Amino acid sequence: MPRKPTRHHRLLPVQPLTFSPFARSVARVATAYLVKHYLRDAPLKSAGDEFKEKLEKVDRQSESSEDEEFDGVVQADFAFFDPKPDDFHGVKTLLQSYLDNKQWDLSGFVDLILGQTTVGTVVKLEDDEDNAVFSVITALNLGRYKDHKCIAELKEFLLNISHEKDKIGNLRSLLGDKAQNVGLLVSQRVVNLPPELLPHLYDALFDEVSWATEDERKNANQKRPSTTDKDEALIYIKPEEEILHKLSMWSFLFPLQTQQVATHELKNYQLTGIVMAVKAENISSFQQQLHTLINES
Repeated sequence: MPRKPTRHHRLLPVQPLTFSPFARSVARVATAYLVKHYLRDAPLKSAGDEFKEKLEKVDRQSESSEDEEFDGVVQADFAFFDPKPDDFHGVKTLLQSYLDNKQWDLSGFVDLILGQTTVGTVVKLEDDEDNAVFSVITALNLGRYKDHKCIAELKEFLLNISHEKDKIGNLRSLLGDKAQNVGLLVSQRVVNLPPELLPHLYDALFDEVSWATEDERKNANQKRPSTTDKDEALIYIKPEEEILHKLSMWSFLFPLQTQQVATHELKNYQLTGIVMAVKAENISSFQQQLHTLINES
């Protein structure tokens, strides 16, 4: 039975919500590219067009401050929904650069997400006629979907970007013989989604994964990742990624080839992707830390 929509009344800030001025700049650039890149090739009046119109409305309201005072927030009622087929274009817009600039079966990947109605959530505005999607979160079992073209291409992408010899063996194992016990966490959203929603999104996801999983995962002893100067220089666009990184068994970074917008703030930085392997037994710790982080912000 489909879940009833969960309503969350929030004020939607015009500025991206992250946890440092620099991270906000990075997030703003990343989202600007995501929207512009997709809209350039999107069909006329797709969900991407609706998303662009919403952003333009916010921009126009912000720019009208000469005539009337505007406090920088827009009232919004968010609701959580089970994924369904008519969310296709909205979810595809959010995931347009999921594998950097690789040409792959993104449509097939979105179909998997939308076809898995018992696990996963999309966030939309309450009673929104445009049906625009502001966030998607789900987990895909790599073993269950191993024969799908999009999953095969995703595995190939991950192996190609892995250049650390001490990690690639572990990665091959997770993508191969252990795939049945591996869940791919898919989480993307617009950068100005209120962070107060994040704990609820992740709690709902891991509850659903727990309900849908019959067998407990068997894990080897966790090996704490070492902290390096490179790790200390990381700036996380999504706050939850820093928590996941600290809890991961292992991880590696790879440079993004996606075209970047040159700004003074970003001139000495390179946008990178990160691949992480996190044990299922550490999910409860992740949820607790995420709640604490959001509550203290």
